[in-house]
Amino acid sequence: MTIETKRTLRTRRWTDGKLIDEDFALTEVARHLADRDALVWVDLWDPDHDDLLALAREWDLDEHAVEDSLARGERTKATLYPTHTFFTVYATHLRPASDPETEEHQSRLSTTRISAFVLPRGIITVRRGAPFDIDEVVRRWDDNPDLLRHGPGALLHGLLDVVVDGQFETIQQLDDTAEELEDLLFDGQSSTKRIQRRVYRLRKELVELRRVVLPMREVINAVMRHRAEHPLAPELDSWYTDLYDHAIRATEWTESLRDMVTTIFETNLSLQDARLNVVMKKLTGWAAIIAVPTAVTGWYGMNVPYPGFDEPAGLITAALVIVLSAGGLYVLFKQRDWL
Repeated sequence: MTIETKRTLRTRRWTDGKLIDEDFALTEVARHLADRDALVWVDLWDPDHDDLLALAREWDLDEHAVEDSLARGERTKATLYPTHTFFTVYATHLRPASDPETEEHQSRLSTTRISAFVLPRGIITVRRGAPFDIDEVVRRWDDNPDLLRHGPGALLHGLLDVVVDGQFETIQQLDDTAEELEDLLFDGQSSTKRIQRRVYRLRKELVELRRVVLPMREVINAVMRHRAEHPLAPELDSWYTDLYDHAIRATEWTESLRDMVTTIFETNLSLQDARLNVVMKKLTGWAAIIAVPTAVTGWYGMNVPYPGFDEPAGLITAALVIVLSAGGLYVLFKQRDWL
């Protein structure tokens, strides 16, 4: 995904699906919103709180919705107000694993919160957080100019479509990471500590991703339900149905990926237990072999006379007992794959 350079304000105006003007001043927004034939888009990136409140009063936006667009940690949701509909969604992307600021156990997931005020003749987007490829949204609108004749619903569809596609891309990258971990599990040369750190990071990223992906279907469902209650531009119904299907697929993929990571985590623990059992089995076998010469030398080291005491035959006998007993145990354990 291409990340744009920072532009704090973007504006556009269409009439009958044709682009008429762009990058006009905020002072002209209210006039364009009052035009029955106009379709307006205003994009604000990290706006100042007081400035946004002032603009909200001019554009007749609900103050509670404005506060939600600026508050930290706001959840993904859709809320219907008397004059507009308010949405909050999160775009996602993964930072490169080679990023020096990202430790091996730290999450690579970055999110951009996008709040949207859907008005009768336009849409106002407020973005906070990491950069987001808003140019891709504009390209989607330019590729389907006929849809823009159907009002702000077309603008909202283009925005949500890019967000869902970005979440798909993130899920795909996490799925690739999970497959790499599966290969590392059965690679005898891989460090167990490294695998544990990477599994922990992947689980952390999935938890963060689920928080923003799972509610998306409810947001899109709310849009479709609202459109059913106020039937306008039925030409957009199939587009929103397809978008809802994509959101469902993203949700199911995220859930299946979580199950896969859980399986990898449990498999890693099982393999560690199996390796530990092998080590303990080998140590036990060698301990049994070493116990034989220890027992024999201990017997012949007593300070009392015994058969062969102070005679060459005693030394030979002791050596034979040690070699034959230890060798017999070694062969027996080797046959049973204990060594």
